[in-house]
Amino acid sequence: MAVSSKLHRLIDAVAPYWAGEAEVFRTYWSSPKRTRATDLLWLNRQCFKEIWGVGLADKKLGLFLGPLEKLRAAFPKIDLEMDRHEVLDIAEGLWAEFAHYCAFADAHDGLLEPGEQKLNPQLLTWWKEDEDLSALRYGHQEARGRLGLRACRFTEGGYCTLFSEGMRLKDSPASAFAKADRLIAAACARVYDDEFSHMLKGIGGLDEENLADADWQALGDMCVEQLRGRIIMRNAQFSHPLSDARLARALEGRCAPVAFDFAGLSEGKTYL
Repeated sequence: MAVSSKLHRLIDAVAPYWAGEAEVFRTYWSSPKRTRATDLLWLNRQCFKEIWGVGLADKKLGLFLGPLEKLRAAFPKIDLEMDRHEVLDIAEGLWAEFAHYCAFADAHDGLLEPGEQKLNPQLLTWWKEDEDLSALRYGHQEARGRLGLRACRFTEGGYCTLFSEGMRLKDSPASAFAKADRLIAAACARVYDDEFSHMLKGIGGLDEENLADADWQALGDMCVEQLRGRIIMRNAQFSHPLSDARLARALEGRCAPVAFDFAGLSEGKTYL
């Protein structure tokens, strides 16, 4: 995939905010605020995101019921009004997102003590900062239509920083969180490839849309605003590991940028 100078500039503009999101996770793993309870909390909240996916998914049905209803409606149309591969894409999307829920729910339940209740979708909890991010993303779609949707797809997953940073826990030194680190690393590894492909889809095709300069600018502004919201959302999800000063630094885009794999993107590789 060739990368134009405009797409290159967009990636350069958002890379410090991807780094800001990654800083939340790296800080949390060794934070004195980290406990078994905070691990259970962020895993619960991640499971919420995997089931409901607010900001891109159907507002009322989320990432499980939404595709399920699409499949139900598609069945009588297969190879008549809808290509079979279009239906397959919906089914694969449902499978992938539920597999992600299972990965993090398994990690959550692996940390429970005997007699504690296992996770189920009815126990998932939303939090204000994710609600705020969802409202921002839906607002961009309502105000800017396809361009707003493009911004949401571009920022989805935050360049997989949760999963890449979580995977690294497999090499962490022995500590009181050794079991949690092993479970989290395994869950992140299971999800990483799918989420990286989602990120590629969010970037792919931008250069073929022949966007005007004003649209590139608006796209960049929306992406930065959403990624700032993601940093705030993640900091809350992980029990606020960043100090006020470090959070401000991340929100101002002053973290050392994530090194984007332009070569890998051009070659179609699916790793960071």
